[in-house]
Amino acid sequence: MSETAQSPIASDERIKEMSGFRKALIRPELGGICGTIIVFVFFLLTAFDSGMFNPQGIMNWSVVSAQFMIIAVGACLLMIAGEFDLSVGSMIGFAGMMIAIFSVTLDWPVWLAIITTFIICISIGALNGFIVIRTGLPSFIVTLAFLFILRGFTIYLPQTIERKTIIGGIADVAQGDWLAPIFGGTILKGFFQWLGDNGLIETFERGTRAGQPVVDGIPMLIVWALLLVVFGHILLTRTKFGNWIFAAGGDAQAARYVGVPVNRVKILMFMFTAFCACVFATAQVMEFGSAGADRGLLKEFEAIIAVVIGGALLTGGYGSVIGAALGALIFGVVQQGLFFAGVESSLFRVFLGVLLLLAVILNTYIRRMITGER
Repeated sequence: MSETAQSPIASDERIKEMSGFRKALIRPELGGICGTIIVFVFFLLTAFDSGMFNPQGIMNWSVVSAQFMIIAVGACLLMIAGEFDLSVGSMIGFAGMMIAIFSVTLDWPVWLAIITTFIICISIGALNGFIVIRTGLPSFIVTLAFLFILRGFTIYLPQTIERKTIIGGIADVAQGDWLAPIFGGTILKGFFQWLGDNGLIETFERGTRAGQPVVDGIPMLIVWALLLVVFGHILLTRTKFGNWIFAAGGDAQAARYVGVPVNRVKILMFMFTAFCACVFATAQVMEFGSAGADRGLLKEFEAIIAVVIGGALLTGGYGSVIGAALGALIFGVVQQGLFFAGVESSLFRVFLGVLLLLAVILNTYIRRMITGER
């Protein structure tokens, strides 16, 4: 086709070219990037001398951020698919308690307790999705019901079996287990010891740990968080299934018309959310060596807030795993940063509320830019 034939199309006034600034504004990660920069600058100015950014301080807020990140990845993909899961927090407590009961009370091998718990939790996630699809009920209602069901079982089972709501001794039975270190171990110990020996990081000067680095490795919790973020990002942006996730959350009926298996996509996302919650619970149990009935309280809301800060729309069909990871990083830095800065820790909840409100306002503005609404 000649240039003359192409020129009417190129100059068609009905086609409005989006400016580079406007394109940047509708990136879902924008809020997370801006929030991360602001938070780091603030604490660099207010808490730098308190040890927040020495190796031990960095490890503290990195671990907390990784906890948020693990559940935020699952919540992000599910929200992009147009659904919510309010049972995530209760799933964390339930999964941890199941591992404790199977391994400590019933004397199962820890690897079998972990695998069985994963199967149970993923099955519950599938049940959540199946009920939502088959009944047409809002996922908010269905998963709210499971929030209470799972929390009730998490309290009832240990009280009935052990006459208490905290079960310890998991660290003892996990000794020598092949699967436990994948969730509760550390990696790169030799590298960190080398850093300590060469004076690149601090070491303990006295006691039984004299000469050992204050940070002796990277916890598997952080490794799991990074792996899930990479997996979620590639799945969402580089695969056909990722397009299905966006389509299922954007316009489910239109997606069905073009052959997208919307029901299967949504159920699989519920299952993946349950998987992420179980990863969190297993890592937590291996870290503390115990399971408590109160574990995971409010984690479902913290996960949703991290996803919203990361740019996901509450209406579905739009979002970013990288943005959700940045939202989780903001949480971890602020939660630990308030402690280092000497600020009352209860203000963390105030921060969450304000940040959620600002993120929703920003995301609403972005949605209107995308859809052309007024």
